[in-house]
Amino acid sequence: MSESVIEIRNLTKIYRDFWGRAKVKAVNSLSLEVKKGEIFGLLGPNGSGKTTTLKMLLGLLFPTEGEIKILGKQAHDVSKNEKIGYLPEESYLYRFLNADETLEFYGRLFNMPASLRKERRDKLIEMVGLQHARKRQLKEYSKGMTRRIGLAQALINDPELVILDEPTSGMDPLGTREVKDLILKLRDQGKTVVMSSHLLADVQDVCDRIAILYGGELKVLGDVKELLESKGETQLVTSKLDPSALAEVEAVLKKHGAALRSSSSPTASLEELFLRTVEESKARPGRRYAPGETPKA
Repeated sequence: MSESVIEIRNLTKIYRDFWGRAKVKAVNSLSLEVKKGEIFGLLGPNGSGKTTTLKMLLGLLFPTEGEIKILGKQAHDVSKNEKIGYLPEESYLYRFLNADETLEFYGRLFNMPASLRKERRDKLIEMVGLQHARKRQLKEYSKGMTRRIGLAQALINDPELVILDEPTSGMDPLGTREVKDLILKLRDQGKTVVMSSHLLADVQDVCDRIAILYGGELKVLGDVKELLESKGETQLVTSKLDPSALAEVEAVLKKHGAALRSSSSPTASLEELFLRTVEESKARPGRRYAPGETPKA
């Protein structure tokens, strides 16, 4: 087993009113692990506890119950943040700075020497495709461009763990593809990525494992390919067949000179799994993910 970067045990967060009475249970007894070098997707409808969980990981919120270890330290230990990069759902950046000045500012927060700041700044601006706009003030940026510079600032400290909340929000299809390629490249560099997104196709494209939350509870956890594989069917891909051979299929493949290219189980889409999980959670509100359970096709 690879090293755990994040360990969550029985995590609960209750928001209380002015008189201390329980108002909302945003996260309810959540337990999961994220392994080193994987891309982990955190999914769920609005109000399912995703953002609350991410904020507790970062130490921005304190849990009501339970324990979080991140990079071997407690979540409230701020020293761990030197090894974490975070892109929030809304990038709160200084609008009157340009891209160079923004990354220079964040580099100084990490006490990086000037030569390293310049090296990282130039590399990241090129990586996120903002060379043409590096001298423009951020107030002139589109939402997609703002997400790009936000991603660059999340990587300025060369973090071991990258936490991304809606990383492709507001981007066009080309920008979305480039960001997904960048996320895969981060994994290839040995970094661990945790991402939350409403764009299920993006999660399906890049994530190794996912967790689906509903009502603050863990409903589904597992490998993306295994969760989406249809166990009761087999899919065959062959070279082109004449129409007359279509009805005969497997028994006469050799007779018609067709080569069997691949054999596998067909898969559902992540959108289908997500919607089915939400509907089942509404119908059976007490059901949670049980370790070792077999995913449904």
